[in-house]
Amino acid sequence: MLIIPKGIVKCKWIGLQFMPGMDILVCVEFLQGFSIFSPYVLRIMPETPVPILLFIDDDEAYLSVARHILSNVPGSPFNVICRHDAATALEELRTNKAIDLIILDHYLPEVEGFALLKQIRQQGFSTPVMLLTSQREFRLAIEALRYGVEDYLLKDDAVGPVLPRTILNVLERTKLKRQIAEQQKVDLITRKQTDAIRELVVTVCHEFNNPLAAIKISTDIVMRQLKTEEERRIGRELDICISHVEEEIQLLREINFE
Repeated sequence: MLIIPKGIVKCKWIGLQFMPGMDILVCVEFLQGFSIFSPYVLRIMPETPVPILLFIDDDEAYLSVARHILSNVPGSPFNVICRHDAATALEELRTNKAIDLIILDHYLPEVEGFALLKQIRQQGFSTPVMLLTSQREFRLAIEALRYGVEDYLLKDDAVGPVLPRTILNVLERTKLKRQIAEQQKVDLITRKQTDAIRELVVTVCHEFNNPLAAIKISTDIVMRQLKTEEERRIGRELDICISHVEEEIQLLREINFE
């Protein structure tokens, strides 16, 4: 939304401009009489992907309330998918790889929520899970932590703004965890590469040192036996080349890998 300063009565469109790596820029100059104010630059931001939520719950009354709440969140739309049992939920996870969050009711027909969560993890799905229950049981909260559940809500509390706020918090926390894990992976790879290079440098220096020491001894013996000026010149050049090799090895040793 563009707010026009008070007293501005005309505006001139400069046009649309596409810039590499940026979104559409709309430039406008405001004119008041003969005075031109500084251009305003508007950025049209790309649309944020809509979070996809998979509700696994057989309570139609609660699902209806949840849909209504989530469909009326200003500026934060959700794509809500509902499945009523374990079989259809697992099938949805297999076919829909874009699900951002599973909202799992603990009391399901034929299977408890934790048993279903165990199946979900065993089948290789790492989608974050939020647990819902209609019972206030301390045991469930402990079990939820043990199973790696991101959050735990009573259905009576998960109404009004609490539900979308909790969902957004879980999504943001999950995103942060993923970013930290990715950075740790990059750091680990970098550290392993550094260790490999350090080991290579040590090996190269060692492999050069032994033969170089033998060459220096042999060169010293030969230099004492040189008679003509041309022979001594060649000997000096050989000595200079050996010194250059030693300097390069020393530079390798002095590389800082920190």
